[in-house]
Amino acid sequence: MTGTDLAGRVALLTGASGGIGGALGRRLISAGVRTAFAYGTRAHEAGLLVAEARAAGLDAVALSGDLADPEVPARLVAETVDALGPVDLLIPNAGHAVRQAYTDVDLETWERTVAVNLRAPFMLAQQVMPAMVERGFGRVLFVSSIAAFTGGVVGPHYAASKAGLHGALHYLAASVAGHGVTVNAIAPALIEDTAMMPTTGQSPGAIPVGRFGRPEEVADLAMAMLRNGYLTNQVVSLDGGMHPR
Repeated sequence: MTGTDLAGRVALLTGASGGIGGALGRRLISAGVRTAFAYGTRAHEAGLLVAEARAAGLDAVALSGDLADPEVPARLVAETVDALGPVDLLIPNAGHAVRQAYTDVDLETWERTVAVNLRAPFMLAQQVMPAMVERGFGRVLFVSSIAAFTGGVVGPHYAASKAGLHGALHYLAASVAGHGVTVNAIAPALIEDTAMMPTTGQSPGAIPVGRFGRPEEVADLAMAMLRNGYLTNQVVSLDGGMHPR
């Protein structure tokens, strides 16, 4: 089994019931990856992914958990290992975003946003990376946002939580780069048919490509990053040219 051939690998995907999570889950199924589809409250969508995987002859499981709970990351990893085996691919895709002006962000909003968007991804990585190092293979792909570069429009709590992922991945990637484990992030912006942007028909405004992005496009880039063993310690933007870097 090579890095580019992901068939037979085990993935833990959080936020699997959302638009990007669903698209990425289907790409993992097409690649022959045995996947734990973790979700918060939308069990039906995660169950559909499990059914699709099993119809394709793949082992899969749906796992529930509120990632604001500090006990949940370790439990999700343990349940994935019990059901499918050691985690080869970790994609902490679950996110929390409540749009608020900086004057309105209270402690509860700040803490939940940071817990889901930053603490949980780190704790998941902390759980799976030592075993990845031992096996000599692993892929960790955080899901960031253009807000980490620009501040965005959701609020300072969201921008700070996503920017924090970048600092974490730079430390983690450097720590494991020589052991066959890569750590990267994808940073999408203005992706339609997602919880943050559920409806179409809005004006794409100043997006240089003249349209919004699609969950499937995020999933395609994510899969390319997961297959690439030479790409590490990078944040790759997918924003229609809004923030050239």
